[in-house]
Amino acid sequence: MTDTTLSGRCLCGTVDYAVTGNVLRFLHCHCERCRRASGTGHASNIILKPAGIEWRSGEGSIKRYKVPEADRFATAFCTDCGGPVPRVHDDMVVVPAGTLDSTPDVAPEARIFWDSRASWSCEAGSLPAYSEYPTA
Repeated sequence: MTDTTLSGRCLCGTVDYAVTGNVLRFLHCHCERCRRASGTGHASNIILKPAGIEWRSGEGSIKRYKVPEADRFATAFCTDCGGPVPRVHDDMVVVPAGTLDSTPDVAPEARIFWDSRASWSCEAGSLPAYSEYPTA
């Protein structure tokens, strides 16, 4: 798989980034944590195995919050506008798709945590829906 570069910014533009890596997944997550973190019916995230991330501006304005009882769940956001920004983990980067400056070359592949979605949330459409994580 070849490296892809995704670039974007927060709502106010303070945090501007470019991340390069292999796209592992593009998922719509309907779990309660993603709904609360995004304030919407689901979070749309592109997950990459990173080759590099460049904070072109605003790195000092990034705040990270990890849910204490969660093994992996965290959010990252701009302290000026509260807008989401990529979350850097040891072995992956999670890019909130709504922060991208342009349409990515990948499309959403599935909806996850479908069984815990909000009753008012969108329909699955043509995407497969999994009760939790899809099998590899």
